[in-house]
Amino acid sequence: MNATALLLDLYRVMARIRAFENAAEIASQGGVAAWGLDASVKPARVRGPLHLSTGQEAVAAGVCHHLSPTDLLTSTHRGHGHTLAKGANVNAMMCELFGRATGTNNGKGGSMHIADFSVGMLGANGVVAAGLPIAVGAAHALKIKGSADIVVCFFGDGAVNRGPFLEALNWGGVYQLPVLFVCEDNRISATTPTGPMTAGSGASARAESMGIAAITVDGNDVLAVHEAAGRLAAEIRAGSGPRFLHAVTYRFKGHVSVDPGNYRDPAEVQRAQAFDPLTQARARLLALGASADQVDAIDAAAHAEIDAALACADAAPWPAPDEAFQDIVSTGAGQWL
Repeated sequence: MNATALLLDLYRVMARIRAFENAAEIASQGGVAAWGLDASVKPARVRGPLHLSTGQEAVAAGVCHHLSPTDLLTSTHRGHGHTLAKGANVNAMMCELFGRATGTNNGKGGSMHIADFSVGMLGANGVVAAGLPIAVGAAHALKIKGSADIVVCFFGDGAVNRGPFLEALNWGGVYQLPVLFVCEDNRISATTPTGPMTAGSGASARAESMGIAAITVDGNDVLAVHEAAGRLAAEIRAGSGPRFLHAVTYRFKGHVSVDPGNYRDPAEVQRAQAFDPLTQARARLLALGASADQVDAIDAAAHAEIDAALACADAAPWPAPDEAFQDIVSTGAGQWL
């Protein structure tokens, strides 16, 4: 695949993620009218908290381009982009956010716990760092089975200061598991800058201290992410054991979709937006000879797809009340009787 075709593919994924996040953000704030839907489509609302990955699209697109449907993935509470890039159905995803019966998890997982086993997406997770031990557990199972598949584990910079980070990297290193750890470093943990709370030289240094080779990359440059992730994934598939990708990016939005992010310096946000991964990819595509019409068509297709997903979710049925007691574990105390 030549450079232009590759970048068009990656841009297509990023455009779909950005369109999904923009639409979900508006839906979570009380309606979809600002998104431009036909007036006949009634406003719909996302159920539960919504954490956006707006500005971080290059990491999901660049990494997941190297994965097959049978490779596995764990994600974070900010996991829509990873789920889309892994190949999940956009209509089912939007239905899940709306709490509908036709969602990926029948409306029970919502945004923070969205999963789609059919494409190897083992789940987002509302607990910081909780996907790390799940990933190494899955990777250990793959190794025992003799599978050629790998696991990719996305987590944020805040997770490197949590206990499961150390435990998971240690387990992966000791047993030489086929797992790619991806630190999606947006430089803020909820509402607090991560740097002042992180001792030492940061995420990559911690991985290397445990014998896990690491690469730090500009997480807003989708081609740089793609190249680094491809190299590390190939090494893992060749039997190298775990590898670590530290992708430095930026979260354009607040911690949740209704958070204006006033705790950040507006000048800082403005500087970061100058390095928007989609804007950079578009400029590079034009420099490579792609036409503006080609890129505009990708954006238009993404918007149309998400418009259809919103309409699908708005019309989808609610779960039946008696399903509330399915997919739960009884403690034996009789409280579900």
